[in-house]
This record gives sequence, C-alpha cells and structure tokens, in this order.
Amino acid sequence: MKEHKSHNTVIPQTYSGSGKKEKVEAMFDSIAGKYDLLNHVLSGGIDYQWRKRVINILKEHQPKTILDVATGTGDLAIAEIRLNPEKITGVDISAGMLDVGRKKIAEKKLSHKIEMIQADSAALPFADESFDAVTVAFGVRNFENLDNGLKEMYRVLRTGGVMIILEFSQPQQFPVKQLYRLYSRKIMPSIGQLLSKQKAAYEYLPESVEAFPYGKKMVDILMMQGFKNTKCTPLTFGIASIYVGTK
Repeated sequence: MKEHKSHNTVIPQTYSGSGKKEKVEAMFDSIAGKYDLLNHVLSGGIDYQWRKRVINILKEHQPKTILDVATGTGDLAIAEIRLNPEKITGVDISAGMLDVGRKKIAEKKLSHKIEMIQADSAALPFADESFDAVTVAFGVRNFENLDNGLKEMYRVLRTGGVMIILEFSQPQQFPVKQLYRLYSRKIMPSIGQLLSKQKAAYEYLPESVEAFPYGKKMVDILMMQGFKNTKCTPLTFGIASIYVGTK
C-alpha cells in the first residue's frame, strides 16, 4: 500500500534550496513568465469562474482592507478591485511572480490601490488585526508549514473579518476522479514541459494536491486555528474547493 505523504513533506524536485519554502520560491521564479498562460490553459479558463465565486463571497462582507497571501502574479488581488476596497496588499515569496504581478497592476493603472510585497506566509510583516479580509488562491498548498501559515493569517485578520481560501481538492465521483488523476499526472506535466520547459513544476502540482487535506479535514484544521463559521464549498465536481471562516 502506498504511503500517504504529509502535505508539509511534498517538495518540488530539481530546484535549489534547503527546504520546501526555498524550493517553492525557486520553482515559481522559474515559471513566472509563463504562469498566467499555463494557469488558464491547464484549467480551461475555469479558474476565472472560481475567482469570481470568491469575489461574490467577499462582497457580502464589504472589506475595506484586503490581504491576498501567496498572491503570485496578482490575479485574485486584481479581481478584488471590483469590491472597491481602500487597499489591497498582495504578498508572495517569489520575486519573479511579484515582478509579473506589478507589471499587470501598472498596466491596469491600479498601483495606487494594490501593493505587492515579498514576504513569507509564516512571518507576515503586519501588525495584529490589520485586515478586514484575508484571501489565498491556490497558495496554502505551497506553504512550508500549513499550521504556521494559517496562524499568521488569523493573527493579521481583524476580529469579525473573513478568511477565504480557494484551493485544489480531489474529486471523488466516478469517472471524474479517474479522468482528473489521468489529466493531472500525465497530461498536465507534458503541457507544462511544452510551454514552460519546467516539467518538474507540473509534476509537483498533482503530488501536492494529493497530499493536501481537503473537505472536512481542512475545515477541522481551520477550526483548530481559531476560525469560526467555517465551511467548505466544492467547485466543478470537487476539482477545487472554497473554504470560508471568520475571526
């Protein structure tokens, strides 16, 4: 029987660095230029709809200050502009991804509203209770330590504020489960190799998804970190899920 790996021990291979954090940073730096294209190609564009669901949930809370953790190239941060907040702050460990994000933000003339900062999710450079909302899209899976990252998100969230995580999960229904496994393990790495020359990054993706807690397990972890009113909403046959909690 195959041993189930812990999320914290799934590490991108072939990239330099002493631990998961450093290797993830190196991996994202290497694919930053092709990241947006690959995201949309590999998801068939459905990632736009998933982010829209996050925005609709945020709209109910009308946050004025938003922190987008593991912001990458800033897709979710840019989408959050629709809510007309006073300030959006995006943080990520990859300088390469942030550079791409800053260019997109500048082109859209949003630099006065969105700030991009290089920072570690486990040591956020903000005071306690600094933000009305904290969001993460496809980033918690890459935290070096999930509990530490969630603790920091809870710390910087204001009392009464909302936390929303959008993350890949594992479909359970036949035949979606089998088709998705085939796609993620065989087809996705090949497309990643073709478009970015970084096959290892897209081999890491399905492995990290398989090791990551999802559904009730993830809800329980959020509750253990202090989040209230936690719930999970599966998207697109369970390929992704949205987790919501309040402080």
